[in-house]
Amino acid sequence: MFLENTVNHTEQFGWIEVICGSMFSGKTEELIRRLKRAKFAKQRVEIFKPAIDVRYDEEEVVSHNDNRIRSTPVPASANIRLLANNVDVVGIDEAQFFDDEIVAVCNDLANRGIRVIVAGLDMDFKGNPFGPMPALMATAEYVTKVHAVCTRTGNLAHYSFRKAEGENIVMLGETQEYEPLSRAAYYKAIKEQQTRNSEEEE
Repeated sequence: MFLENTVNHTEQFGWIEVICGSMFSGKTEELIRRLKRAKFAKQRVEIFKPAIDVRYDEEEVVSHNDNRIRSTPVPASANIRLLANNVDVVGIDEAQFFDDEIVAVCNDLANRGIRVIVAGLDMDFKGNPFGPMPALMATAEYVTKVHAVCTRTGNLAHYSFRKAEGENIVMLGETQEYEPLSRAAYYKAIKEQQTRNSEEEE
């Protein structure tokens, strides 16, 4: 179970928490839960998300089961540094879509005494580490890895398998485009996809 850092008033430093996992694993749900608790405790909270993520709402951060919280869409991570003023907690959703400067931004905020909570996909659909997430996980004090349930085996899933065609790493999607799979189911699905593609090319 994740426990928040205790507040030592003689050490005015913040920290970074990373919530990561596959699609449909509850990352945004957990981010919203932590942010709402902070708001309930009368802490000043600011939430940011990449401007390209408009799947559910242009401004709100929304989980798959429609839990939502108000946020500020930004085109680049540098904007977060400029906008996060007079706050105790900063939440950042879909961090994998941000540029690499997000790592320095999060560390700068933490060094200013702010609690930074970041959620994002740890791997892309090819099973490779996604964008700035590995560096964020390495510099964070706390990393929570959440799992979905594999749609084919019922085991824990930590791969996001893309059913839709296309090679672009960034592709916003839902259950029509992606499904969470366990390691065994993911590699089986990849092999099936490769066989199908090669047969179509012949």
